Amino acid sequence: MSYIDGFVIACSEANKQKFIDHARTADAMFIEMGATRVVECWGDDVPDGTTTDFRTAVKAEDGEVVLFSWIEWPDKATRDKCYALMMSPDFKDPRMDPINNPMPFDGKRMIYGGFVPVVTLEK
Repeated sequence: MSYIDGFVIACSEANKQKFIDHARTADAMFIEMGATRVVECWGDDVPDGTTTDFRTAVKAEDGEVVLFSWIEWPDKATRDKCYALMMSPDFKDPRMDPINNPMPFDGKRMIYGGFVPVVTLEK
């Protein structure tokens, strides 16, 4: 059964191209490590809520856009193997090196989690 990692971040509007470049570099590594698909979405219609909303969740500041992204894995075991390798002291892929590929957003405000699909409709 597939497994999904979901992410929500805030990124400065001025850093849109930097984000795209960063994602294209880092996301290729996830595909190489077994992900079946990576999707990065730039917020276009993200309304303010009355109780909670995406902007509040990531503490988005003026001039920032909310991004919603996900990684699809064939199963949780493949995802766990990838993340274990990435956390290993021997992992030295330059695509994840903040000097070679700096994150153009505040990673401390990112929200993320792993999810098991329970309903999937496709055409």
